[in-house]
Amino acid sequence: MLISDLLSPESIRCDVHSSSKKRLLEIISEELARNNEDLSAREIFESLCARERLGSTGLGKGVAIPHGRIKGNRPIRASFIRLKKPLAYDALDGEPVDLLFAMTVPENCGEDHLKLLAHIAELFSDPELLQDLRDAGNSGDLLKLLSSKRSANKANTHH
Repeated sequence: MLISDLLSPESIRCDVHSSSKKRLLEIISEELARNNEDLSAREIFESLCARERLGSTGLGKGVAIPHGRIKGNRPIRASFIRLKKPLAYDALDGEPVDLLFAMTVPENCGEDHLKLLAHIAELFSDPELLQDLRDAGNSGDLLKLLSSKRSANKANTHH
């Protein structure tokens, strides 16, 4: 599964402002629940918080991958959010976070979910891509970067 399969221009938000990690998780939950009648922002928020209690999803270098498992066999939903101002997030390196790739996965998703997380984590370990994402002008540019050949090549090395 490629990142371009998960994201659309509507699922990417630029220059989001948040005053706290909790508020940011609420914003992400609202984003992932948008245009989805069978999934509530509350259910997503509780799932994201439950995962954060196990340990921060902040990878370091300003990147986090908040994710949660959702009951039932629902498709994976994803959103990419770039914050206007980096936010304290309890990341592994203690640095604030400004780039977030958020998603919900079905609770029985198992190994596919882990492979997808590993791919996303590897993608966001590329300092050049991180800088390009921070410099991008709008959500369309962000989508192009996240769906670029560079991203696809990294994904294909894991399949």
